[in-house]
Amino acid sequence: MIYLDISKKLQGALGEMKLTCNLRIEKGEFIAISGESGSGKTTFLRIIAGLEEADANIKVNNKVWQSDRFSLPPQKREVGFVFQDYALFENMTVEQNLLYVSKDKELASYLLEVTKLTELKKRYPSSLSGGQKQRVALCRALMKKPKILLLDEPLSALDPSMRHTLQQEILQLHKEFGMTTFMVSHDPSEIYKLSSRVLVLSHGKIIQDDTPKEILLKTNGSQKFSFEGEILEIKKIDVIYIATVAIGQQIVEVVISKGEGKTLFVSQKVKLSTKAFAPIITPLEEGH
Repeated sequence: MIYLDISKKLQGALGEMKLTCNLRIEKGEFIAISGESGSGKTTFLRIIAGLEEADANIKVNNKVWQSDRFSLPPQKREVGFVFQDYALFENMTVEQNLLYVSKDKELASYLLEVTKLTELKKRYPSSLSGGQKQRVALCRALMKKPKILLLDEPLSALDPSMRHTLQQEILQLHKEFGMTTFMVSHDPSEIYKLSSRVLVLSHGKIIQDDTPKEILLKTNGSQKFSFEGEILEIKKIDVIYIATVAIGQQIVEVVISKGEGKTLFVSQKVKLSTKAFAPIITPLEEGH
């Protein structure tokens, strides 16, 4: 169990504000943090990591990390932090970047294998693509075997294909390591696919705290439409199949036929349209 009671004055997008929260987080949860720019999302992560001063009471698995009289130094908090800008050591190889955190060569080899970086372990960051650098940053954060993983929009600069690949790797490692993960994201499909719980911040306050489905799923009524989207989930409920589809910043559910339920697949690009007010879902051609 993680207990967070945080208070800090900030200068936000609308002037001075106070970041406040009082939360209980179960071990192993994947928490997505969303909200407009300047609402306090990154500061929230930095306070957990001990990188930002605040009036806070933080307890992780019955161990006090911070109180009115005490603050555990960042290096002693069992936290892995992945930033947007990678923050890699340019004068070290991929493998050296990992071993700088811990000399556990077996763990480093395993992480490089999972993230498909083994063949690149002797290369320097300057020779890597953005996606490869982000993989290295993720591996390095996990070398501490952290209890908490903090992700500050780590995939925002990547192309959709690379984002999807890294999303799957993040989720796999989150489960394997049994971590509690906090991820700042503005991407509805990413939040839906990865998180078990969503916190929405506005001007320093948590205005929503619920499941991804409750927060993201929106009903648009019976207007005629035709949009392209991505299938996030297909599930069978009793005798019907339901597909959850991301369309831009919207998430919708569509009842599909038994045949469609068996031929359509998660991550497939589709076109969603209506005919006599009944949505029709059609696969898109490759490369469309």
